[in-house]
Order: sequence, then structure tokens, then C-alpha cells
Amino acid sequence: MRRLLLACLLALALPVAAQDRPANLQPVPEPPPPPPGYQPDPALEPQVTIIKRGDDKVEEYRINGRLYMVKVTPPHGVPYYLVDDKGDGRMTRQEPMDSGLRVPMWVIGTF
Repeated sequence: MRRLLLACLLALALPVAAQDRPANLQPVPEPPPPPPGYQPDPALEPQVTIIKRGDDKVEEYRINGRLYMVKVTPPHGVPYYLVDDKGDGRMTRQEPMDSGLRVPMWVIGTF
């Protein structure tokens, strides 16, 4: 019983001990400016077209005018994706938590 009480008290004390900060922290320096003459390539940015089809919201993602992914958001339910995996124009449905090997794609920002 005493061991259980001691373990519980130790578990409660651990978050307090984790809050101690070292005194020699320094602010992170600003990132360096881009090199001279650097121009971001707008062709590398995906073009997103948002369309309302009935009650569904459809987002089409294109790079260089080529459709590579479609996100369909129904009014009630979970969004799903149609992805051109092979680049042949045939879309396959992928669930957000679908198992299998996929190339990492992160959402950088949403509007």
C-alpha cells in the first residue's frame, strides 16, 4: 500500500519537475534572407479550385494544369480523396486513414 502511495506521489511530482527550465536559454535567430535573384516558381504551387456540387464541396488540385487530386467534402460525413497515383488520369479513392504506402503529403494551410 505504501509503495502504491509513493508511486502516485512520484507520478504527481514529475510534471512539476519537468517545468524547470535551464537559465541559459537564448532566442532563436532570424532566418537568413533568400539569396539575391531568388524568385519563387509559381508553377510549383498547386492551383486549388473549389466547386460546390449540390451539397458537396469539391476541391481540385492541379500542378501545371494537370489534375492530380480531388478532395470531396460531403455535408455530413468524412471527406475523402480521389488521387491520380500513377499519373495516367485515372482517379482512385483514398480514405484519410487508409492503410498502405503513400507519399507523405502534409496540409500546409487551409482557407
